[in-house]
Amino acid sequence: MKPNQPQIHKNHAFRRHTGASVLALCLLASAGSNAETFILPPADVDVIGQVTYTEAGRDNTLLDIARRFDIGQNEILLANPEVDRWLPADHSKVVIPNRYVIPKAERTGVVINLPEMRLYYFPKAKDGQRPVLITHPISVGRMDWSSPLGNTSIVSKQTDPSWTPPESIKKEALADGRFLPDVVPGGPDNPLGRFAMRLGIPGYLIHSTNKPYGVGMRVTHGCIRMYPEDIEGLFADIPVGTSVQLVNQPIKLGWMADGLFVELHPPLEEDEPQYQDYMQRVLDAVADMLASQPGAGELNSDRRLSLNGEALRQAVEEKNGIPLLITR
Repeated sequence: MKPNQPQIHKNHAFRRHTGASVLALCLLASAGSNAETFILPPADVDVIGQVTYTEAGRDNTLLDIARRFDIGQNEILLANPEVDRWLPADHSKVVIPNRYVIPKAERTGVVINLPEMRLYYFPKAKDGQRPVLITHPISVGRMDWSSPLGNTSIVSKQTDPSWTPPESIKKEALADGRFLPDVVPGGPDNPLGRFAMRLGIPGYLIHSTNKPYGVGMRVTHGCIRMYPEDIEGLFADIPVGTSVQLVNQPIKLGWMADGLFVELHPPLEEDEPQYQDYMQRVLDAVADMLASQPGAGELNSDRRLSLNGEALRQAVEEKNGIPLLITR
């Protein structure tokens, strides 16, 4: 399969969902300006949410809009490359990328996709209620302080935590002309913010911040940073012992009805050598996805799929994190 020949044909099993039910799964989100809570779709549906639009003006930056709609900084910039982040023109159209392909992981507990810089939470359904999925933007570790991968859990929670900077961070601060005390007490100047959830991996937390405009970037020393209003909502709901899966998926593929969607993100900087031929990586992932479907080996010519080469090239070129339908 060559990168300049992305149109292929694969058989797959018929996916039985009516148009009305799929549309409902896409649009069911919590009321209010943020669209971060969705009805959890069936296991064979992977796409949630919808792309919406708003208008910018000189009285708000693109980052103000991002926070209002619970979007991270990199997300809003990738979705709006022609809009000035600091001085958007009056009435300029701003894309709100609130559609997501659910990461390939167990749909339980917390799932964190590092290159996407987004957290997904699958709370246990309450009696008589449908299960939901909650998602929020996050910041992750810089290249020299990368966030960990693997499976862990929430081992403790703290309100108004104090912070004990490791010696490595204190030395880094001194090199920048800043002094850090041995202990930073809880309060408005604490980098951990008001809420912190400690992971089973020593030294790593999911926490709030006193610098919310950095959410959605690689700016931390490995911890997971959230908007204060986001973690405040999760803090009360996530019990100690909740599983946490940290994954690295710049290429996400998922089904909705009979359509295959792709959501692409720039890889983490340290992984860029592995993604020099990004198109081929995507094509390989698509081929694996199609081959893994039930009935993929059966002859079923009337259900044959063809990749939309133009859409696939657009997705690879832009890597803007917005799911795009790539099958005809």
